[in-house]
Amino acid sequence: MGFARTCSVALTGVEGVVVEVQADLEPGLAAFTLVGLPDKSLVESRDRVRAAVVNSGAEWPQRKLTVGLSPASVPKSGSGFDLAVAGAVLGAAGRVDPAQIADLVMIGELGLDGRVRPVRGVLPAVLAAAEAGHEQVVVPEQTAAEAALVPGIAVLGVRSLRQLIAVLADEPVPEEEPREEGRPDPALAGLALPGSGTAAGLAARAGGGAPLPDLADVAGQREARTALEVAAAGGHHLYLKGPPGAGKTLLAERLPGLLPPLSRRESLEVTAVHSVAGVLPPGKPLIDTPPFCAPHHSATMPSIVGGGNGLPRPGAASLAHRGVLFLDEAAEFGARVLDALRQPLESGHVVVARSAGVVHLPARFLLVLAANPCPCGRHALSGAGCECPPAVVRRYQSRLSGPLMDRVDLRVTVEPVGRRALLEEVRSGEPTAVVAARVLAARERAAARLDGSPWRLNSEIPGHELRTRWRPAPDALWEAERDMERGLLTARGLDRVLRVAWTAADLAGRDRPAAPDVAMALQLRTGISRGAVPAGGPA
Repeated sequence: MGFARTCSVALTGVEGVVVEVQADLEPGLAAFTLVGLPDKSLVESRDRVRAAVVNSGAEWPQRKLTVGLSPASVPKSGSGFDLAVAGAVLGAAGRVDPAQIADLVMIGELGLDGRVRPVRGVLPAVLAAAEAGHEQVVVPEQTAAEAALVPGIAVLGVRSLRQLIAVLADEPVPEEEPREEGRPDPALAGLALPGSGTAAGLAARAGGGAPLPDLADVAGQREARTALEVAAAGGHHLYLKGPPGAGKTLLAERLPGLLPPLSRRESLEVTAVHSVAGVLPPGKPLIDTPPFCAPHHSATMPSIVGGGNGLPRPGAASLAHRGVLFLDEAAEFGARVLDALRQPLESGHVVVARSAGVVHLPARFLLVLAANPCPCGRHALSGAGCECPPAVVRRYQSRLSGPLMDRVDLRVTVEPVGRRALLEEVRSGEPTAVVAARVLAARERAAARLDGSPWRLNSEIPGHELRTRWRPAPDALWEAERDMERGLLTARGLDRVLRVAWTAADLAGRDRPAAPDVAMALQLRTGISRGAVPAGGPA
């Protein structure tokens, strides 16, 4: 008889559970039984592991073999358990010392030739192993840099099962044939998720391969630029409404450049989501810049909030975690898809319940909506010739529901840019670097004020705290109170006006909001001019 155990990690969304992989050999007819709630791809590991062990020069035990995955109640999926299953079998057969692998966490897929292939979700898996108290992990060589991001963990990257056997048996480590320069590495295919269209353009932006577009390229649009700065400084959601060609998309694409770099903790959160989703930029194990995700308006609900066959995968809302989720042509999205964002806008996470399990996915993003005023886009433009009937215009605008829009702090009408502003050689607008410096200073002021609390941005503070703990200057709210009495503001709307006012005060360097800050917040929310923000109309 022989028995050995080692460890691996089962991922549920971006959360991991350490799984003990046990192998037991008994006299009897040669058979390989895998138990512990495995899925189809994991059941197939029996054939992959047997071929990999034999082709690595080790002897396959010709006895009754049972491999158990504990706890049995946790669903287990994917091919990332192959390496741990092979290690446990070799330990039970005496090829390696069972004591050496007892507390070792192994993650990786095995090819039939014994090569170790990378899998998605290595970072969250290693994070789960570290939280469970493990100190050593074995991962594929291609993902060793990703695993090394977790502090306090010793990482061993291997290219083949032969190398792992040699390390565990204290034998000379064989050299694997290097891949020819210029030839594609088929093993890297395991790191990409097929059909991950929601992240189109995301990897290039997050990987830092191309420079971010500059805000100085935007002509005119002073009110929209102010709203963009306020949104970046306080984490406030933004709605841009205007005719085609006015610059809504141009403005939204420049918002990520105004956001400060991610902290170490935020970078690990974002990288973990992208690793599980299979959109981690190649050659960049850590994402340190805010992501930007812009799904097409034909996107389905699972692609936005998360879903898929079996256990749900992260959607666009989670891929934009700590960054920007831009919904261009927002009125063309399905009503159910848009309303599904209402809960994550409040809570900062998505809870997806399926028959296979419940998954909690992080989704604290900055939402930017852009829409035309009517199907033809020319409504309210003098002399533009809009032929949409009033009922069609109302129906088109009502696609963005009231409960959703009540959660959007900033609502700006983007007017067409005039000829003079568009053609002048010298741009009057500030570049991204200048505005980003003010945004960073405002965020630092907010962070110092909120030190010791669970919040870091003004948009996260509950309304009760704003009204009791951080009160604005006396008589600063008289205009907002009047709008509430007239029905222009709801109770939630008043809280959001307070949040934006605090951000305006932080940008202006004031200790607490005054009447001008509240006036700016009201103008940016209601669209009614208060003289606080200069308009950016035609020039």
